[in-house]
Amino acid sequence: MPPRINIPPVTRILLIVLLVQSLLSAAIRYRQWTANSQIVIPYLNLVPQLSLVYPWTFLTTTLVESNIFTLSIACFTLYHGGRYLERAWSGREFAKFLLVNSLVPNLLCFGTFIFFFALTRSETWTLTPIAGTIPLQISFLVAFSQLVPAHTVTLFRGLISLRVPRFPLLYIGLVTLLCLTPMLTSASFLLAVYGFVVSWTYLRFYKAVFPDLDTSQTSNLRGDASETFAFAEFFPGPVRPFVAGISEQVFNVLVAMRICVPFSAADVSAARGDHHGHHSFSHRGAAPGSARAEAERRRALALKALDQRLHAATANAAARAASNAPPPAVVPPIPSATGPTVQNQPQAGSQQTMKAPSSTGEMLGETHYNPDGDSR
Repeated sequence: MPPRINIPPVTRILLIVLLVQSLLSAAIRYRQWTANSQIVIPYLNLVPQLSLVYPWTFLTTTLVESNIFTLSIACFTLYHGGRYLERAWSGREFAKFLLVNSLVPNLLCFGTFIFFFALTRSETWTLTPIAGTIPLQISFLVAFSQLVPAHTVTLFRGLISLRVPRFPLLYIGLVTLLCLTPMLTSASFLLAVYGFVVSWTYLRFYKAVFPDLDTSQTSNLRGDASETFAFAEFFPGPVRPFVAGISEQVFNVLVAMRICVPFSAADVSAARGDHHGHHSFSHRGAAPGSARAEAERRRALALKALDQRLHAATANAAARAASNAPPPAVVPPIPSATGPTVQNQPQAGSQQTMKAPSSTGEMLGETHYNPDGDSR
């Protein structure tokens, strides 16, 4: 019987919609293909000049791939990344993450193309399809950078070692190179950049997380104030101070516009309170003086101790059951109904010894109890 593939529900729906829409798009292109025309599907893909009457395309266009190469990469990425993130966050939070990183980058790319059309009056901008899973793929890389910021990936047998926060920028560079080929359009570069910024902003300031059960924190916990998830951490060391200065100015503008809310001192102190080298999450809205890192450490120790006790209890129960197992039953011989024969009856003058039953389990006469069941 083949092994069953366990795919969480949201990830399963994501893959099914991606395959159905991509195959539908390929079938339509095949039927309408001509050598001298560019085929657009305004009711499935987002085309700025044609899709305003099809508002659902702002969402559906994210799950449409135009060639087998990008479709294979999308299926691989969504399968592995979706399974990991959905199990780490829950299906509801993962669905909200997908919704934000599908809709917002498409809207920003749509606005950018309209802006370029207003500047150049070239319809090339408004007839370029905005489609593909690129914003979801880079958002998964940003999410992994938050969950495992210190993890190092080794490639080519140790020739290249990169920390996870380096992958979003490498992905943007790869997309930029592919945009110079017919494989990707100019919209792919904008989708990658907007997907990176939108996913980091959502995880940094808005994503809801579960409260600590060991503290008095409220359930309205959002964002991640840890220094390992700062925007400058995605960039190489030489340019990191420059990026940090720019991002600080942009953040101040967003705070002045009341788009973002600054982290409190308790949030920052909790983010720095991890003394064991693990990544700890600090969230806006936490109760003053709470130490989430310490609560995470205590919970991990408690789970480890509970696991050890369960293993010890299971081993003791197995040993006890083995030692208390009843010995194999020995059926004594059934005496003859006619009694002993004349030759076997004791004589009056004989000195035959009668052995009393002892604690070792011996019977009268020469009958012995052997627990191994060996006959003598």
